[in-house]
Amino acid sequence: MPEEVAGRPVPATVPGCVHTDLLDAGLIPDPYLDDNERAVAWIGRTDWVYQSTFVHRAGDDERVDLVCAGLDTVATLTLNGVEVGRTANMHRGYRFDVRALLRDGNNDLVVTFDSAYRYAEAQQERLGDRPNAYPEPFHFIRKMACNFGWDWGPTLVTAGIWQEISLHAWSTARLATVRPLVTMDGRDGRVEVHVEVERVADVPLTVRAAVAGARAEVVVPAGQRTAVLTLTVREPALWWPRGYGEQARHPIEVTVHAPDGDTLDSWSHRIGFRSVRLDTTPDEHGTPFALSVNDVPVFVRGVNWIPDDVFPTRITRARLAERFDQAVAANVNLLRVWGGGRYESADFYDLADERGLLVQQDFLFACAAYPEEEPFGTEVAAEAAEQVTRLAPYPSLVLWTGNNENIWGWHDWDWQQALAGRTWGRGYYLDVLPRIVGELDPTRPYWPGSPWSGTEAIHPNDPAHGTTHIWDVWNTDDYTRYREYVPRFVAEFGYQAPPAYATLRRALSDEPLAHDSPGMAHHQKAAGGDAKLQRGLDAHLPAPADFDDWHYLTQLNQARAIQLGVEHFRSHRDVCAGTIVWQLNDCWPVTSWSAVDGDGRRKPLWYALRHAYADRLLTVQPRDGGLALVAVNETAEAWTATAAVTRFTLTGEPRAKTSVDLDVPAYSSVVLALATDLARPDDARRELLVAEAGGTAERALWFFAEDREVDWPAAAWDATVEPVDGGQRVRVTARTVLRDLTLFPDRLDASAEVDKALVTLLPGESTTFTVRADAALDQAALVARPVLRCVNDLTSS
Repeated sequence: MPEEVAGRPVPATVPGCVHTDLLDAGLIPDPYLDDNERAVAWIGRTDWVYQSTFVHRAGDDERVDLVCAGLDTVATLTLNGVEVGRTANMHRGYRFDVRALLRDGNNDLVVTFDSAYRYAEAQQERLGDRPNAYPEPFHFIRKMACNFGWDWGPTLVTAGIWQEISLHAWSTARLATVRPLVTMDGRDGRVEVHVEVERVADVPLTVRAAVAGARAEVVVPAGQRTAVLTLTVREPALWWPRGYGEQARHPIEVTVHAPDGDTLDSWSHRIGFRSVRLDTTPDEHGTPFALSVNDVPVFVRGVNWIPDDVFPTRITRARLAERFDQAVAANVNLLRVWGGGRYESADFYDLADERGLLVQQDFLFACAAYPEEEPFGTEVAAEAAEQVTRLAPYPSLVLWTGNNENIWGWHDWDWQQALAGRTWGRGYYLDVLPRIVGELDPTRPYWPGSPWSGTEAIHPNDPAHGTTHIWDVWNTDDYTRYREYVPRFVAEFGYQAPPAYATLRRALSDEPLAHDSPGMAHHQKAAGGDAKLQRGLDAHLPAPADFDDWHYLTQLNQARAIQLGVEHFRSHRDVCAGTIVWQLNDCWPVTSWSAVDGDGRRKPLWYALRHAYADRLLTVQPRDGGLALVAVNETAEAWTATAAVTRFTLTGEPRAKTSVDLDVPAYSSVVLALATDLARPDDARRELLVAEAGGTAERALWFFAEDREVDWPAAAWDATVEPVDGGQRVRVTARTVLRDLTLFPDRLDASAEVDKALVTLLPGESTTFTVRADAALDQAALVARPVLRCVNDLTSS
């Protein structure tokens, strides 16, 4: 510990953590900048004490509880010098009866946090080591695993009171848990309200529940603690995923009453009426993994979600709303909350309910063999029961998953010999967790892992069965390998790129910036990440001449890789029922797989995702040695249009053309083989294919050669800039073909955003970019390199 911190009292903000308090006090550098992460590594190996004196006035209450919604993580609590309790799980809350310890007047509360490292390493030594993906002991403590670093995250091991802490005074009884289980019976809604009360008086209690005009009441006899109230709502307005209908929600209220009728406690929430079904019935292709909501199959257009900040209390509702709006605008309909993070906040699930975003929630196990011995077995069961109960009211939550990659790891990552028979988590995923979900919330499906094939008899990452993760593309193979897969459901696949330029300039002091400059290297956490980026560039794109080229081309290659994968998987929607791209967001400024970087800026991938996840998609795909036009319709209305398919030269001269009538039923696709004169160019280096369906969908492009092999003309365009309300409009007219034209206004102003990217124009075509910024941007700079870029400007630089 640095001398300037040792023994010094520091004001604490609660909820919060040690890092944010030390930052506020000016005692540590910002760990997100340069390599400051290293300078604060000592925090996770240090014990910390939170103390406060508060005034309490004794009343007539029979109980006063100290309620701790979240303690991070190994805590000892004392009140007025008497130990109240100990905790060792960040992912659950605690409640302690402290009435007998409270004084009338000043009271001293002390919460001592032991080093998370010391605790985890002691458990590791006691139980025997177990393999994991990173050289950190995150699997030996019930704490957010990615605090210990990941291949996209810093190692910042936190401690502190990270959720609310308060006193709760009550008498006779309180509502300990309320668990509404919502199902549909035909067109009617049914709510089973499971209530558990905690008592200090052995008297009869009355519990009442009301929702959408339906009411129920039950008496809980003396000596009993549980009750079930059943309410039937006739033909309620339903909750639907976005794109399928409205997100109707209904207030529900539950109260508990004393024998004299006084209200002792109340609980309220909003619920949604909807049904969820997961179809895994084997078919001729293997084992499907197909989600239906309200008996309508939903093709999942998903993204994986990681904690949006290493320090959770900095994640406000407004910040989550911005991120959710970015997901919705990219045509996403599902967020998978990944198992190395946290069970998210109430704001998270409420916003998902509001916006119609489905949520797949992992239990918190990731990329490691987890011990099942005590104290972990008991803690995991308690944590799971608490979270399943807490999240039961949210209609957006449609699937629980047992873990991330741990069953796969046991099969393929050389764990079995290292484990030598020791526990590794199988009992959690195949026994404890499904039993808890089945008992507490049978309205939602449970799936043991991601990936998981549906049975131990089939390899867990078999793409023909259940869910699969595709990581050979990033790790070893070119992204065109996505086309070799026709999976049932892809729960993870991704490709890296650096964050936005303004994000890099805020976070790094490197002069000059280079892909391997010290700050860039520190903010690349993936093993061999830069070499993998270079492999992708070498396979597809012209060689970058400088950092500006490298930055643009790596971001472009990320966008192309994911767009190719998504469009390929969607083109096989008769077999594949969904894709979840790794990943939507970042927790700090870093080179990663995200579409939105750590400062909330959209990378080119975001724009590619918006295109590839569009409700109506036109895409050209290889089929049976030739090419096919595939039209995918994820709307409730049939899609009828005439599509024109033309083979052009790069100078815009048509060489072959046809038109086809599209008639795509709701929630389906059609595949139309293209004639040889369209599918086979006269000169692959100088031609492309364009498919257009009027204004019914964005056009599809097919290039016959890789960019590095194409005979690109030197890029030429005319540009005009004019002011508009809140920004500027940039109109670009191509004098030559312009491949993946993209505007990067954040290079001029960190506040600047643009509405589109990755636009390919033929000679004579125009496009308009709308730029929003806090101040007007220099017009000349706005239409010049390195702000306005396209692939073939590299050949003219």
